[in-house]
Amino acid sequence: MSCIRGRGNRDTEQALARLFHQNGITGWRRHLPIFGRPDFVFPKQRLAIFVDGCFWHRCPRHSSIPVNNRDFWRRKLEGNVQRDRLVTKTLKLEGWRVIRLWEHQLKPATRGRCLLRIRRLLPGV
Repeated sequence: MSCIRGRGNRDTEQALARLFHQNGITGWRRHLPIFGRPDFVFPKQRLAIFVDGCFWHRCPRHSSIPVNNRDFWRRKLEGNVQRDRLVTKTLKLEGWRVIRLWEHQLKPATRGRCLLRIRRLLPGV
């Protein structure tokens, strides 16, 4: 468990930032202090993007609960999922559009789909 980082997902966030740069996507800011602390925010378009780690946010494809201290981890990870739902719902009620990307979606084979998904919500960018 010592290899699993508890704060930030820098490599994955940097991969998305590189994708923005390589494709001329501008107007984004990182870690603006809005509810839920999205990883990327397009303030003018009111678009919040979260890059969720597969372990910490219970990716349906890649998540597994550690064998040691199973009850603790089940509660902890389920709490993260519930918080994600609350954040998404609250932001939408406040007029934001929300995209949640899994870290595995930013791998070279699938990042093109992420880019298309983001571009659809960013007309003229």
